[in-house]
Amino acid sequence: MIQENNTHIHEFILLGFPTITELQALLFVIFLTVYLLTAIENIVIITLVIRHPQLHKPMYFFLGHLAFLEAWYISVTVSKLLVNFLVKNKNISFTGRRAQLYFFIALVCTECVLLAVMAYDRCVAICNLLHYTVIVNHRVCVHLAVGSWLVGFLMSLLKVFFISQLSFCGPGVINHFYCDISPLLNLSCTKQLVAEMVDFVLALLILLIPLSVIVISYMCIISAIVSVPKAQNRKKAFSTCVSHLAVIIIFFSATLFMYARPRGIHSLDLNKLVSIIYTIVTPVLNPFIYCLRNQEVKDILWKVVAALPRVSASDH
Repeated sequence: MIQENNTHIHEFILLGFPTITELQALLFVIFLTVYLLTAIENIVIITLVIRHPQLHKPMYFFLGHLAFLEAWYISVTVSKLLVNFLVKNKNISFTGRRAQLYFFIALVCTECVLLAVMAYDRCVAICNLLHYTVIVNHRVCVHLAVGSWLVGFLMSLLKVFFISQLSFCGPGVINHFYCDISPLLNLSCTKQLVAEMVDFVLALLILLIPLSVIVISYMCIISAIVSVPKAQNRKKAFSTCVSHLAVIIIFFSATLFMYARPRGIHSLDLNKLVSIIYTIVTPVLNPFIYCLRNQEVKDILWKVVAALPRVSASDH
């Protein structure tokens, strides 16, 4: 056993959800349905934002980026899980592990920054409405969106670089359904101090800075809404933030639980369950939250749906 544990490995086994064959088949159908539903939802949002001039506004510009991110995000984690449900060999190569880890971290970091950017956009829209189109013009939107992606992918590059310097020992079983940082560090047979410190510092930065921007933005928003004289106008102003606030609460509560809770609370099975919330449940719920709480998106969506029978009839 000692010899096996000291053996350096170049392949890992993603344990996923080990159950009986019948339950594996049921889980495959559930995760496949969720995956396809998420992809379709986000593609619909991206298409609506691109094709309809009424949605050519900063809020929907960032929403389109979020939809693209989450379609990619769920593909990074769930696609490998679906394959593992179908095959006996659940191995993932060193290169495959590094690629999945890199894109997973990059997209999580990008989403943190993008949600903060969206909070800033809502803050300017409510607190400085008269100058909104000047402050958050198209050029600023592009810079903020590109900056979000750059920060996410550069932070991920740093994290993965230091993790890749580690050596990993057998048997190489990762008790998770995708490659996350903590399970990988547990398999390392070399000193992890530098990699752990880099991961900890960058995790603090990518969580606390966007959260600070979000909290300050919503403090300004609440202050501005309270000063509005009519209750109807206050409700209308806050309604534009409700969907964004709901997405923030779901995403950050799960992320903070995973990466900022005390070390004493440690359960791999609990980790997997919480991971499902922000890697699978959040991407599938976000399009519903944004569409159901946003009148403009709902109106355009209903117009598109109502136009479908006429289009099909004209084709015949």
